[in-house]
Amino acid sequence: MIETFLVPAKTVVSAKGDGPAIDISSAGHRVFLLTLEISSIVEQESLDVAVFGSADGAAWAPKPLTTFPQKFYRGQHPLLLDLTAHTEIKYLRAHWEVARWGRGTEIPMFEFQVTIKEVPPEILKEATAEAQALV
Repeated sequence: MIETFLVPAKTVVSAKGDGPAIDISSAGHRVFLLTLEISSIVEQESLDVAVFGSADGAAWAPKPLTTFPQKFYRGQHPLLLDLTAHTEIKYLRAHWEVARWGRGTEIPMFEFQVTIKEVPPEILKEATAEAQALV
């Protein structure tokens, strides 16, 4: 079961960058819960986080597998990533872009982390059954 960080805990950034390559080849199931947690910011700035895939950990796809909606505030933001149709993907990494506008310093500052957790198939089956019961 994979449960780790795509962006290490309490990472502080002021410019665009990339997290480490995370090997997901040992995953028993290819559905993951990603959680972006922003713990500190300054006003009038934005954070964009995308997740890219790779077959070998060296050459990365030009387009992201998924992106979090643009964020401006502290909080936790979950996102489900289903890679069942992308069996060639063995590595993931996060990429972030930051922007700042308005008065004061022009340098943005975010403290955040992104976790990845493999979602067991039985949880997905339960959630699907519950959703169908609501319909």
